[in-house]
Amino acid sequence: MEHIAALLLVIGCTNSMAECRELQVPVSVFATADECIAERPFALSDVQGQAQHIIAKCLPVDPALEDDYDQIVWNVRPDGSLDASLAISGPVMASNAARPEKDYLSQQ
Repeated sequence: MEHIAALLLVIGCTNSMAECRELQVPVSVFATADECIAERPFALSDVQGQAQHIIAKCLPVDPALEDDYDQIVWNVRPDGSLDASLAISGPVMASNAARPEKDYLSQQ
């Protein structure tokens, strides 16, 4: 299995940058960052016309965390710049509020 080194994120926005959404491109994962950078202009031309303002960014993928990433966190600033990264959700903890925890060490 080939590792992923970069993910191409393409965002389309209105001219005012008030509303933005992810745009789908034919290829969004790459074995090297250079491949992603080389593909970016072609991806931009593929989505031309889907939004008034389009931004694309190659996000680095840590091979050790490749299978753990489950979120793309992004924000488009009013000046049109894109902040984006891959993230891992925190662990989900289950609890039962109806049954208080007991401190077995302090009970004697």
